[in-house]
Amino acid sequence: ANKEKVASLDKGTMVQMDVAVPVAEKPLLADTDLNHNKQALEKDADNLKMQENAAHQANLQQLCRICGVSFKTDRYKRSHPVHGPVDSETQGLLRKKEKRATSWPDLIAKVFKIDVRGDIDTIHPTRFCHNCWSIIHRKFSNAPCEVYFPRNSTMDWKSHSPNCTVCYTARRGVKRKNQPSNLQLGKRLKIIAERARKTKGVKKQVQVNNKNLMKKIANCKKIHLSPKLLAVDYPADFVKSISCQVCEHILADPVETTCSHLFCRTCILKCLKVMGSYCPSCRYPCFPTDLVSPVKSFLNILNSLAVRCPVKECDEEVLLGKYCHHLSSHKEVKRKEIYTHVNKGGRPRQHLLSLTRRAQKHRLRELKLQVKAFAEKEEGGDIKSVCLTLFLLALRARNEHRQADELEAIMQGKGSGLHPAVCLAIRVNTFLSCSQYHKMYRTVKAITGRQIFQPLHALRTAEKALLPGYHPFEWKPPLKNVSTNTEVGIIDGLSGLPHSVDDYPVDTIAKRFRYDAALVSALMDMEEDILEGMKAQDLDDYLNGPFTVVVKESCDGMGDVSEKHGSGPAVPEKAVRFSFTLMNISIAHGNENVRIFEEVKPNSELCCKPLCLMLADESDHETLTAILSPLIAERETMKSSVLLLEMGGILRTFKFIFRGTGYDEKLVREVEGLEASGSTYICTLCDATRLEASQNLVLHSITRSHAENLERYEVWRSNPYNESVDELRDRVKGVSAKPFIETVPSIDALHCDIGNAAEFYKIFQFEIGEVYKNPDISKEERKRWQSTLDKHLRKKMNLKPIMRMNGNFARKLMTKETVEAVCELIKCEERHEALRELMDLYLKMKPVWRSSCPAKECPELLCQYSFNSQRFAELLSTKFKYRYEGKITNYFHKTLAHVPEIIERDGSIGAWASEGNESGNKLFRRF
Repeated sequence: ANKEKVASLDKGTMVQMDVAVPVAEKPLLADTDLNHNKQALEKDADNLKMQENAAHQANLQQLCRICGVSFKTDRYKRSHPVHGPVDSETQGLLRKKEKRATSWPDLIAKVFKIDVRGDIDTIHPTRFCHNCWSIIHRKFSNAPCEVYFPRNSTMDWKSHSPNCTVCYTARRGVKRKNQPSNLQLGKRLKIIAERARKTKGVKKQVQVNNKNLMKKIANCKKIHLSPKLLAVDYPADFVKSISCQVCEHILADPVETTCSHLFCRTCILKCLKVMGSYCPSCRYPCFPTDLVSPVKSFLNILNSLAVRCPVKECDEEVLLGKYCHHLSSHKEVKRKEIYTHVNKGGRPRQHLLSLTRRAQKHRLRELKLQVKAFAEKEEGGDIKSVCLTLFLLALRARNEHRQADELEAIMQGKGSGLHPAVCLAIRVNTFLSCSQYHKMYRTVKAITGRQIFQPLHALRTAEKALLPGYHPFEWKPPLKNVSTNTEVGIIDGLSGLPHSVDDYPVDTIAKRFRYDAALVSALMDMEEDILEGMKAQDLDDYLNGPFTVVVKESCDGMGDVSEKHGSGPAVPEKAVRFSFTLMNISIAHGNENVRIFEEVKPNSELCCKPLCLMLADESDHETLTAILSPLIAERETMKSSVLLLEMGGILRTFKFIFRGTGYDEKLVREVEGLEASGSTYICTLCDATRLEASQNLVLHSITRSHAENLERYEVWRSNPYNESVDELRDRVKGVSAKPFIETVPSIDALHCDIGNAAEFYKIFQFEIGEVYKNPDISKEERKRWQSTLDKHLRKKMNLKPIMRMNGNFARKLMTKETVEAVCELIKCEERHEALRELMDLYLKMKPVWRSSCPAKECPELLCQYSFNSQRFAELLSTKFKYRYEGKITNYFHKTLAHVPEIIERDGSIGAWASEGNESGNKLFRRF
C-alpha cells in the first residue's frame, strides 16, 4: 500500500489526510481534486527551487571567485571584493609602479586573464581570497611570492543544477580536488627550500658560465656604452641598476620583464631566442610579448646621465638621451673626411663654402669650363639647368628628398610659398578663424624658417578680388536710388533705415551685399565658363551681347543660431538668409537666343551666392520687410536697366530675369501676403479651398500671380463693396497683407518631399491602428501607434525617431523597403496591397519633380505622370477615405494638381528648388 495525500472536499473546504490506501483499492479522484493537487505540488516545487537557489548563492559567497577555494579553509581568513576600487595598500603599490589601473576588475583581467565585469551574483562569487590578492601583488612588486597558483586552476562557474558541485562541496565540507591544502603547500615550500640550499654552490658556477654565454649571444660591445664612460663616479649599486643584466653595458632602449628585471631590448630578445622563454636573471617564465617599457621617471633619470663620447679626440660630455644625435654629427664629419683634399704644406685649405666669391670662382674654374662645354654640346647652352639637375641628383643620392622637392619646385617656377588665394581657400575650408590661421602661420614660419603660408593682410587683399565691390561696372540707364559707386563690399543691412522714437524697434544684426555688385562678382567668377560656352556654340568671343541672365532667388529661415559661448548682443536666436544662383545665360544671335551656360548642379551650395544674412525671425513681418525692402527695390530697378561690364577685354551688356522659386510654403505665404498654411485657401498657386481640392484632386490650373495678389490686397484694405469679413475674405481668396517680394508660382521640391513624407508617416500610424474600421480615436492611442512605428522602423530600417520631419529622414522613409517593414505591423492583407500601390505610385511620380531635367532624366515617368496622379487620387478617395474625405494636405494637392503645368512652363521643378540655400544654411551655421 502507498501512503498518499488524499484531498477530500468537506463543505467547500480542502482537508488533507495521511491515509494508507492499498494500490488495488485506490479510489478515483475527481478532476478538480487532481488539479488542486497538481497546483499544490507545483507551488511546493517552486518554493524548494527558490530555497535551493538561495542556499547556492549563500555557498557562493564562501568561495573565491578566481581559484574557488573556500574562505573557511583559507589560512589568511581574509577576502576582497571582486568589484569596486582597489584597497589603499594595492593603490600605493600601483602608484609606485606608475600603473593606471584603479579597480579590481582591471587588475584581475590583467593578472589572471579573467573578465569579471559581466558576472552575475547567482552564478559567480563576489569576493576573492587573500591568496589570489598576494599573487596580484607579486605581479606588480619585486617581493618573492609565497603562494602557489597553478596555471590552469581558474574556476569555470556555472548556474545551479541538480549536480551542482558548489552545493555538494558545501554539504559534505570537502575541499575541491584540484585545490591543494595549506599543509600540502607548506610541505612543498619546505622541499623547494631544501633543494635550493643543496644546489646553491652548483648554481653559482652555472651562473658564471651563463653570464659569459649570454654576453657572447648579445655581442653588443661595439654598439652599447660601457659603464666606465659615465662622467660621474656613481655608487656601484646605482651603476648596476642602470646596467643591462645580460651585457652589463648601460641600458640602451631598456625593457622590463614581468619579474621587474631590466635589459637592453636587443640583448633580451637575442637571449630569449637562443636560451628559451625565461628571464636570464631569475629563470621566471618570460616571453617577448611580456616586455614593457620601464616607468617614465626611470627613463628620465637614465636619459639625464652624463657620458663621455668614446670617439677619439672628442672629450665632450653629453647627456645619454642626446648621445645618438651627437654620434650622428661624428658620422657626418667622417663622411666629409673621406673626400678631404690632401694639403701639401702651406696654410690649411679652407672649405669651399667659407671662401669669397672670387676664390670660389678660381677654385671651380676648370669644373665650370667642363660644365659649360657639356651644356653647349648637349643642352643648348643652358648651364643653369645642368647645375640645378646635378644638385638635385646629389640631394636625391643622399636621401635628402625634402630639400630636393623644394629645389624642384623652384626649378618649375612654383616657389616654396603658397599663393594667397590658396591660403585663403585653406583657411575657409578648414573653418579657421583669423587668429587661429595667424597662429598656424607664425608656428610654421618659426619652425621651417620659410614663409610657406601667407600673412593675413595678403589673404585680405586676395579676398577683395573674390568679394563683390572689386570689378568696375555701369548701368544704362543708371539704377534709380542706387549709388553709381561700384567699390561697395559688405554693407550693414540696416543702413538707410530711418530711426525715430515712434518706429518699430528693430532688434537685429543684418549684413548684405548690394544686389548689382553681387551679380557682377558672380558673373566675373564665371568669365571662363561664359567664354568657353561661346566657343562651344561656334560664336565669336568678341560678341558683346546682349546676354540674358536668369537668376534663381532663394530665401529661408533657420532656427537655433545662438552663440554657444560668449556674450554677444541680444538678438533673436534665428536667422534668415537670402541668396541667388545664376541658372543659365543666353546670348541673342540673329533671330534666336543661344544658351551658352547652364548650371549643372543648381542645388549645390557652391553656386548659391549669399546676398543678405540677418539674425531675425522669418515670422517677424516688420523686420523682414525693413531689411529686404532695399534689396527688392534694387532688384526691381535692375529689371528695366542694362549692365555694362568688361569681360575678356570687351565691354559686354547683360540683362537679368529674376525668378523667386527657392521659398518654402511658409515664406511664400509671408512675402506674398497670404494667410498661413492652415488656411481654408490651401494653395499658393490656385484659388481652391481645402474642400474643393479634396473633391477634385487633380484638375486645377495655376491662377495666382504677384500682380493679382497686390490688387487683391488693395481690395482687402479698402473694401470697396462694403462686404462683411467672410464675403471680403472669399473675394480676395486669402490675401490679408501687402505682398512685398515677387515670387514665381511654383513648388519647392525639397519641402514638397518633406511634407509628403510627413503625411505618409501619419498614414502608416493610422494603418497600424486600423482607423479605417474605427475613425474615433484618442490622443493616447495615436501616441501608442507612433511609438510602435518608431520602434519598428528603428529595428528594421535603422531610422531613428525625430522630433520634426527632415530631408534625410524623408528620403529613407519613402522607399518600398519601408512599406514592407510597416506591413509587418498590419494584419489585413488588403491594406498591405493598398499601401504598396500608394507608395509605388508616389515613387513613380517623385523623380518628375525632383530631377533637374525630367525630359532627359525620366521621360517615361514624365509621360505617365497624369495617369499615375489620377490613380493616386483615386486611392486616396477610396481606400484612404477615412483621412481624405473633405480634406487634403497642401503638398498632396500641389503634387497631384500642378506638377505637369509647372514642368511645361519651366522645364523643371527640382532645378528651381531651395536645396542649395538649405546647404548654404549648414555652412552659415558652421561659420
